[in-house]
Order: sequence, then structure tokens, then C-alpha cells
Amino acid sequence: MLPFQLNIQNLSKSYNGLCIWKGLNLTLSSDHIYCLMGPSGVGKTTLLRILLGLEQPDSGSFSFSPSQSDQMTAVFQEDRLSETFSPFDNVMAATRKTLSRNQVMAELCRLLPPESVTRPVCTLSGGMKRRTAILRSLLAPSCSILMDEPFTGLDEDTKYQVIQYIKEKAGRRLLLISTHQEEDVDLLEGTLLRPFEG
Repeated sequence: MLPFQLNIQNLSKSYNGLCIWKGLNLTLSSDHIYCLMGPSGVGKTTLLRILLGLEQPDSGSFSFSPSQSDQMTAVFQEDRLSETFSPFDNVMAATRKTLSRNQVMAELCRLLPPESVTRPVCTLSGGMKRRTAILRSLLAPSCSILMDEPFTGLDEDTKYQVIQYIKEKAGRRLLLISTHQEEDVDLLEGTLLRPFEG
């Protein structure tokens, strides 16, 4: 994958006449992990949804330079898994046949108990569902990964394990992760962004 940048230019967004942010400018580069911080309600999730094409800004634009054809993947605040599918089936569906069944099984067993990998997601704990959503985003082919508070519901030991896995699997991609914890920035060895302040 060639180096690339995500350029966010003069983005503005408001709801019901209330300005969330105005004239937001950011330049983010591949092969980096960025940690997006700010108080609740400041617009972190809204920015991620705009980048994913799920919402439209009031004005401004964003683009990749050079243009990237691969899609973004995401971890939302809610897990958005197929509850009747197993973790294995959820991840296999996202990989678009870029990984074999044995490869997917091996990766799942790194973050999940082996006996949980083929059970319906609806029978799993919240932490297991969270790890499945993170695995799905990392193992799917993409140029960029957006994660909205991905460590919610994980205990400290599991969070550390997941962060090490994220760093290993990020590759040359661009990762943008929203979080409330400054310690996460250090653990991820990420670049802290506070674009909504000032």
C-alpha cells in the first residue's frame, strides 16, 4: 500500500441550529494511529460517521491523496454484529475471501476463548462481542480503520491484549480511534488529536 493522506477541509456540522464544530481541518497520514479526544457530545462520533458516509457535513469536504479504492472499516459504539452468526461467520463475511478459514480461526483464537468462536454471538458476553467487532474491522481489507470508543466493556488486561493486537495488525493503514482515556494514547503509541478545542 502506497503512503496516503486523508485531508479534511473546512468541515462544519450543526444539529437543530446548534453548531457542533465549524471549519474543521485535519491532515491524517497512513501508517499512523490517531487518538481523537474530547468531552462527550463534542462531535467525535459525528466526525467518524461523516468519514464513513453515514452523515453529511453542512459544508466542507474530505478526500484521500492519492485516491484510495479500498474501503474504510469501522468499530461503532454498538457492536453491529449478526447476532445469530458466530464470531467466525461474522469475520469471514467481512474478509471477502482474503483470508482462509484456517487463518480466520487462528486470529479469532488469539483474542477469544476457542469454545466461543463458533457459538452464536447472542450467547456471548459484551466483552467477547466487542473483541469480535474489533477483529472484524482489522481482518477486513481496507486502507483505513475508524474505531469509536472500541475498548468500552473490556477489563484492563483484555484491553492491553487488544491494543497489542491492534498495533500488530494495523499494518500501513490509517487508524482513527476515539477515546476518553489518555492512557490509551500511550498504550497505542498514537498521536493525540484534540481538534474540537479552542
